[in-house]
Amino acid sequence: MPVIKPTCVRDLKLRVNLADVVSRVVTLRKAGGSRLKGLCPFHNEKTPSFNVDPDKGLFHCFGCGKSGDIIAFVRETEQLAFAEAVEALGQRFGIPIEYEEGSGGPSSADRTLRQEVFDLHDVAAEHFYQAFKAKDATGDFFRQLWTEKRKFSPELADEFKIGAADALGGGLGAAMLRRKFSEEALRRCGLFFIYDDTAITLHSLRPRFRGRLMIPIRDHQGRVCAFTARQTELTPEDDPAKEAKYVNSPETPVFTKGNLLFNLDRARSNVGDGKPFVMVEGQLDALRCWSVGLKTAIAPQGTSITEGQLVLLRRYHTQVECFFDSDSAGQKAALRFLPMALKAGLELRFLTLAGATKLDPDLLFLERGLAAYDEVRREAQSAMAFACGAVLPDLAGASAEAKSRAAQAVFEIIAAAESEVARSQFIAEAAGHLRLPVAAAQKDFQSFSARLSRQAAARPAAVAAEPRPATENLSQSSEHHLLLLWLHYDVLHRPLSRELHHGWVDTGHVAGLLLNRFIGEFEQGVWPGRDHLEALLENDDERALVATLMFESPVLDDPAKVAAEGLRQLRARGLEPRLRQIELALANPHADIESDPISLLKERSEIHRLLRQPIVLNLAV
Repeated sequence: MPVIKPTCVRDLKLRVNLADVVSRVVTLRKAGGSRLKGLCPFHNEKTPSFNVDPDKGLFHCFGCGKSGDIIAFVRETEQLAFAEAVEALGQRFGIPIEYEEGSGGPSSADRTLRQEVFDLHDVAAEHFYQAFKAKDATGDFFRQLWTEKRKFSPELADEFKIGAADALGGGLGAAMLRRKFSEEALRRCGLFFIYDDTAITLHSLRPRFRGRLMIPIRDHQGRVCAFTARQTELTPEDDPAKEAKYVNSPETPVFTKGNLLFNLDRARSNVGDGKPFVMVEGQLDALRCWSVGLKTAIAPQGTSITEGQLVLLRRYHTQVECFFDSDSAGQKAALRFLPMALKAGLELRFLTLAGATKLDPDLLFLERGLAAYDEVRREAQSAMAFACGAVLPDLAGASAEAKSRAAQAVFEIIAAAESEVARSQFIAEAAGHLRLPVAAAQKDFQSFSARLSRQAAARPAAVAAEPRPATENLSQSSEHHLLLLWLHYDVLHRPLSRELHHGWVDTGHVAGLLLNRFIGEFEQGVWPGRDHLEALLENDDERALVATLMFESPVLDDPAKVAAEGLRQLRARGLEPRLRQIELALANPHADIESDPISLLKERSEIHRLLRQPIVLNLAV
């Protein structure tokens, strides 16, 4: 196994700004001083509690407690091993990675399956793209399809690496075998049909996509993780999905349709005040938006919108405009989307165009360009206006009963919002659109909510989840406090190493283990300093604890006094059990004791003297 040089890791941390890495995943905003803040990528939250300190090179979430450095962030968000995270950062920022002499360099066997499948998709995307660009019959057909039938520019194809797969699969299997990808990666990447468990050969690799226009799908970090394949005249008759206009990659170790939005990797860099996300139905709709200059368009992957997608969206921006086709399927999709968006805390508007019987974003932007966006925005409807219009299209001729039924349908949508303030405003707005008295609508909503509560109470109780193991309560640990002081006050190192007996430290938890280890390194004259601790940290728990303690600098008038109190507590905890043993032995003269009573009395007297003796840390020595 190759071992990366510690000096290389140290150099990488110094040269790469943590904010540049985190901002690929989290939208960060100023939070005072050099601190940045955003929504945590490790748990679902609506109020930002995820903090980044670029000067220290550390992140910490005050909501879920996750902490770490730049390598820990990449490991957590990309599910990589330590060496893989370092190598990924080195590749991303052009920093050469050096290995210990004799340990070799990285090999395909050292990569995780996820990383190998990502690499495999990069190769596949380039393979399909070159087939699209090739000066042959296949390339000519797909370029003509792209530019003449779909009316897209060649530059857009280059920007998104649009590809082509001929009727035979375009030699993709041979290309993968030449690159020596593992059998497991080839079986699980989703690009091939493999029907048996025998060793993989070129014959057994049957391409999933044949005769189709290939659109690479990237995750929110810009990594190719799947493909959408558009049916064409070249799609062969024996294609298992011949009748399907669009075919997506199946779910793989790097692709879950419900967790990903097409073009989010690009759109998230363009959203901001007055520039919301624009949700469209399909990838080609999003590409059309991009081609005319609307850079915030995103699309689901041929499935219904999921909560996971909306949570991901909210990390970057809270405002979303829904621009689905105006046909019945598009309107139903928009209605399904609405309550989920309210639950996620998104601010939602629906783009419409007065007098348009069929509104298709692809055709609209093709005909009118970016000016069409301003036109539909002028006609945009709020969430409640859209919902009320959808459930009661003919308001003028509606009876009281029809309005009541419509109100109940809208209440189901409003109930998804978690904010009471938002619910109250939605009820008032819906009442106006349905021409109902606000007080009556509020009373009916209260009755609706009470009925939901009764129904929920009547359901069988869900099986309780297994309790999570309780995390150690470090806030009351003397080792925790002393470790904090050790990391922030170099002046305490010598007096602490002189006064602290290693036997007093409880090494049954991480703080105690690290305190003993760090003091031991100092005593041997090899303490590297707090900024170069990687070689001393043996696992993720240790790294997380150190990152947490280093993130917040304590403000203490007298750190030596605090350290002395921590030492006193450790001394008492270390000596008092022996004192109780002595007392029991002296109280039972018939006990088989290891020392004579005189020796025990002397030892007891010495322990009492030590416990009474104040601890004063001399910082000058």
